[in-house]
Amino acid sequence: MRRIGDCAIAAVTVVSLCCGGWLLLGAGTTHAPPQPTPAEGTPDPGVQRLGASALPPSPPTRIRIPSIRVNAPLMGLGLTPAGNLDVPPASDKNLAGWYEAGTTPGERGTAIVAGHVDNTQGPAVFYDLGALKKDSVVEVDRRDGGVAVFTVDAVEVYAVKDFPDKKVYGPAKRPELRIITCGGGYSRATGYQGNVVVFAHLTGSR
Repeated sequence: MRRIGDCAIAAVTVVSLCCGGWLLLGAGTTHAPPQPTPAEGTPDPGVQRLGASALPPSPPTRIRIPSIRVNAPLMGLGLTPAGNLDVPPASDKNLAGWYEAGTTPGERGTAIVAGHVDNTQGPAVFYDLGALKKDSVVEVDRRDGGVAVFTVDAVEVYAVKDFPDKKVYGPAKRPELRIITCGGGYSRATGYQGNVVVFAHLTGSR
């Protein structure tokens, strides 16, 4: 089981985000979503960039990533009976979710946001996540009326079998955010072969 703070999540949590039906039905691999380059990878773990002070807990309501044109509402996600993280309905291409039993975005710790890369009709909310660059801004609206502003530290792609649970889901001493969708190439036989993960930390609020 993966652990996020005091909450456990099964090791196959992110697999169900990998729809691929659009490509399978004939869009072709030439339209596969962009993947992060090595230049966007995680910086030296010994260097921690300065961040903002943690915010009090407040559920998020919307996520915006201006550089890749994301502006989507957030729904709360729980666990399935099998212990996996549930996912937003695949039929709604502009909807993301956050793990509501874990850290709220802006609070000290690691907050998790997840969404589909596509559905059977075409690109979904995080289709362009792999094109995100370091230092990009992610804004999360909160129920308390504030906005938590994050700066991207790295964008990486992992094969499902090599997914680094501790690195992605491990606890953090400052407010951090992970955004997860599918990636790592696409095969008609197996679907998406990995996951794209954005690592970001809180740098401001308003």
